[in-house]
This record gives sequence, C-alpha cells and structure tokens, in this order.
Amino acid sequence: MEEIRDNLEARIIEAKREGWHGEVEGLQVSYSGVKDKLAQVDATLQRASTATDLGMPPFGSISGRASAP
Repeated sequence: MEEIRDNLEARIIEAKREGWHGEVEGLQVSYSGVKDKLAQVDATLQRASTATDLGMPPFGSISGRASAP
C-alpha cells in the first residue's frame, strides 16, 4: 500500500507538471483512498497489539487452590 501511495504521489506531481488536470483529479481521489486504507490498517494493527484486561482473577484464587510449581 505504501508503494502504491508513493507511486500515486509521483504521478500526481507529473500530471500537474504536464497540465493534465483531469488526470490530477482522478489520481487525487485514488490517493485519498489509499491514505484512508493505510490509516485503517494502522488502526487495526494498533488495536491488535493492545491487550484488553478483562479483570478476571487467576484460576487459583477462585478455586481455593494454588498451582503447584
């Protein structure tokens, strides 16, 4: 995705330089989509790496037994 984003940036610069206004608009739409998708991927990875504490006690404390070493 990052390679696609970088390629789109280069193509937008080229299209602006060449005066291809319709092409610039279309590339910017694609570029926005790629940036949004990268943000979604980053958010998903961040959520996946964060553990959620459910507040559950360890088994030994609720069974009245301690685990043997």
